[in-house]
Amino acid sequence: MRRISIFALFMAIAVCVFAADPTATSYSADDCRGSLSPYPAVSGIEAYPDSLTPVFITHVGRHGSRYPASSQHTLALLQLLQRADSAGTITPLGKRLMAVAQYVANVSDGRWGALDSLGMAEQRGIASRMYMAYPEVFKGAKIRAISSYSPRCMMSMMSFTHQIDRLNNKVEITTSTGRSNSALLRPFDVDEDYLDFRKAGRWSQPYEDYLNAFLPLTALRRAVGESFEMDETEERDMALAEYYVIAGLDAMGLDCDEKEFFTTEEINALWSAFNLRQYLQRAASTISTVPADIASPLLQDIVFSIDNFIDGKEKAAVVLRFGHAETLIPLLSLMRLPGAYYMTNYFDTVRQKWCDFSIVPMAANLQIVLFKTKKGEHYVRFDLNEKPIALRDGFPKYVKWGEARELLLKFIPMYYQAF
Repeated sequence: MRRISIFALFMAIAVCVFAADPTATSYSADDCRGSLSPYPAVSGIEAYPDSLTPVFITHVGRHGSRYPASSQHTLALLQLLQRADSAGTITPLGKRLMAVAQYVANVSDGRWGALDSLGMAEQRGIASRMYMAYPEVFKGAKIRAISSYSPRCMMSMMSFTHQIDRLNNKVEITTSTGRSNSALLRPFDVDEDYLDFRKAGRWSQPYEDYLNAFLPLTALRRAVGESFEMDETEERDMALAEYYVIAGLDAMGLDCDEKEFFTTEEINALWSAFNLRQYLQRAASTISTVPADIASPLLQDIVFSIDNFIDGKEKAAVVLRFGHAETLIPLLSLMRLPGAYYMTNYFDTVRQKWCDFSIVPMAANLQIVLFKTKKGEHYVRFDLNEKPIALRDGFPKYVKWGEARELLLKFIPMYYQAF
């Protein structure tokens, strides 16, 4: 009877623990790299009906895989582990982690944030599949491409357009990069409302509350040792730094088994914190729609480029734009695309409904393809990361341009409108 009672008590506790966190996830380690993930493998672009003829493509892409964006997390983690080593508390796992951090620091020196060979290959692959899927669009075509001033975005643009030129050197390509493109591709740097939003920090309290409730510190402790002294802020920051360094290895082309450092529960929880921060800072939420509203100039530019092509004012048959995750997340949220737009007052549910790994992996892109029927009607298809996505749940893949145009423009706030 005693054994039965203890077992029943254990089961009751287990049920209560599970019930206390119904939003917990069990995504794979690959998924939990989040927006640090390399671009997913794509075998080809879905064919379109033979009743439609593609005539125009507009593309917004994130830069490809890169070295860590800055040295901040890697060097901070490395210094912490060196301190633990000097204090004599570091564990064998911690020494392995220290070696990984040191290697990342060494190979990234002078390359922080730079596009790597994998990132270049990702852009070439996307360009090749676009060309092979819509060859008629590229026949004698003019191509117009712009990028943000960031070198990794410029190199993404050059890798993409160079591949198109290799496939067809009869196309005419013009490219532009620099701060003159920031209003479209880096609005998070120049939009005054967004700068005020970040300065006010209204997003930070829900994020802090989430970290206090869900951020695991156990993985870091297994590395530095239980007796190593850290204050609460440093311990939390370094737990996130460990996640960031390990999750970013694959984008550098470095093999690493995340399970060596994290349990499934730990990496899901660490990813969810990183994911929530991006959601609160870059997407529309119940806190503010400003993070998405800043993509209004870009969305208008996309719509007007299609209008101008139909009217004969846009001479380029392909328009390419290369920016950042911080470019795409607001755009997709403003467009309210399924999976990229989620409104809730319960931020612990974000990890189930809004996942950065499905929205903005490295080289993420939105392609809008304009088709024409024999009767002269225009339809559009939206491809997110080269897979067709309905503008709304229940919508067809192919939508009349007039209907899509009306739907897209109605979400642009009046103070941004230029129509």
